[in-house]
Amino acid sequence: MNIDKAKSALLVMDFQTAVLPRLGDKAGPIVEHAAALLAAVRGAGIPVIHIVVGFRPGYPELNPRNTTFAALAKMGILQTLTPGEDILPALAPREAEPVVQKHRVGAFTGTELDMILRAKGVETLIIAGIATSGVVLSTVRHAADADYQIVIVEDCCADADEEVHRVLTQKVFARHTVVSHREVAAALS
Repeated sequence: MNIDKAKSALLVMDFQTAVLPRLGDKAGPIVEHAAALLAAVRGAGIPVIHIVVGFRPGYPELNPRNTTFAALAKMGILQTLTPGEDILPALAPREAEPVVQKHRVGAFTGTELDMILRAKGVETLIIAGIATSGVVLSTVRHAADADYQIVIVEDCCADADEEVHRVLTQKVFARHTVVSHREVAAALS
């Protein structure tokens, strides 16, 4: 694996206090791996972009027909005035790291992510996120269609359903680069 530091970016997606409980016991190791990945990427000078799901008070971005997010509105969660305020402290953004707030599953839909990436000259996306069957899958599919090279950091992604995570990382994402956080760190050193 060869990562061009000048043309790559790390997407750290949905590592939020309201999302993490979906992982149960798997949450701790995933956060530890993601923190190690984040340190390696920052140490290599690669841009980091944080992606969060969030809505303004009253959920004006939601259509009641969207059953996935309508349930969130009923629970009253993921409302924020400051995007990223609920990112886990171990993965908190630094001052120069953009936080992109999304209102749907994928990181590109209705956001400025593609504009930020193109402005930075990014061609390769290093992907970490929760859930593999949600934000990771949707973002990988869009990124592939937009001609980005994709590196999925398997042990920095997780899903409530282990089998779904396995099938996605071992079969569906097989045409992309699927690696561990340690392999990324080694490639950057």
